[in-house]
Amino acid sequence: MLASASPRRLQLLERAGLTPDLLNPTDIDETPRRRETPRALSIRLAGEKAERALEMPLVRELGPNAFILAADTVVALGRRILPKAETVDQALDCLSLLSGRSHWVYSTVCLIAPGKRMSTRCVETKLRFKRLSREDLGSYIASNEWRGKAGGYAIQGRAEVFVRLLAGSHSGVIGLPLYETVHLLEGAGYPVFQSWVSAPQSEV
Repeated sequence: MLASASPRRLQLLERAGLTPDLLNPTDIDETPRRRETPRALSIRLAGEKAERALEMPLVRELGPNAFILAADTVVALGRRILPKAETVDQALDCLSLLSGRSHWVYSTVCLIAPGKRMSTRCVETKLRFKRLSREDLGSYIASNEWRGKAGGYAIQGRAEVFVRLLAGSHSGVIGLPLYETVHLLEGAGYPVFQSWVSAPQSEV
């Protein structure tokens, strides 16, 4: 079960050969606490999403052997947490701050396995944007890809052309670090690679 409405996280799971039995997004307060670091915020929110999902009726119907996955991604410039841009002004503020500078993306995956065993992994990825021109900013704002995205950009879209350096997890920046997700599932006894054996071969 995936506690997210994000089509990008679902696509990432499917790329790893995993299809959730249920998509059940959770609604929590994502406001950072006073003096909370970006990493701590990402870890806390992923855990709260998983715990909230555990209480939902549709998830309970899956029974005690369900595996619940939740994730959260935070974009930060130093200790400054950047918002999920909902307005043009917010997006411009975020992109102007990131222009020509390095920033960090903290992506946490949380797994609640049968027996309510919780485990988490947080991945830190460093990115550096090129210096953005007025044309870059105007064109990207017009694309609307930034809307609802942490830091005001989506690396799986046009914003990838702004990235001069990425050190860490590309899938984590998109929203779900695949290596860590699969590692948690394997460790909890989920047959991750069974679907690879039974699935038809695909051309790469």
